[in-house]
Amino acid sequence: MAQKDYVSRGRTPQKGNKKSPTKKSPAKKQANIKADTSHSAALPWVRLIVVVALLVGFVVFLWTIKDSAKQKVDAPVSIDANKDKDDLPQLPEEEWEYIKSLPGYEVEVDVAEQEKSDKRYLMQCASFRTRSQAEEMKATIAFQGLESQIRPSTGANGEWFRVILGPFETKRDAERAKHTLRKVNIATCQIWFWNL
Repeated sequence: MAQKDYVSRGRTPQKGNKKSPTKKSPAKKQANIKADTSHSAALPWVRLIVVVALLVGFVVFLWTIKDSAKQKVDAPVSIDANKDKDDLPQLPEEEWEYIKSLPGYEVEVDVAEQEKSDKRYLMQCASFRTRSQAEEMKATIAFQGLESQIRPSTGANGEWFRVILGPFETKRDAERAKHTLRKVNIATCQIWFWNL
């Protein structure tokens, strides 16, 4: 059995796919050169004629506007030197109706009074195992202009030191203090009823 060696044989040329370059005869080359030369020789004359026509048109345009510019400049400007600044026309006075009508208006707003309750609020911001950590938190809160307290508490888990603020008369006051502390990254505060 004979094996065929396809690699060494190479590819067979395919018919119709290859385009052979067409060779021009020397006579055709000379004819093309003469046509190109005559075409390029006519082109500078056309350009020259167009440039001259544009220049002539521009000069004519300048000549026509020259007279109108002289008329505008030569026209006398009438300035009356005897006029005073006081001779200016009077400005009309503006009349605004709202100036007259606003003083008589009254706006009535019904505001529900806030009920005062006997409840007072406290805010606990942290609870620490050591008193020194609680003192650090108290100092940070004091730099924000708020007063806090440290309250020790004993529970099933041992002794803790709670940092609390208050008492606040309304929950709104407690929320205001909570937002102030949030600006310095103390976001662990919780608002409760005062029951200590």
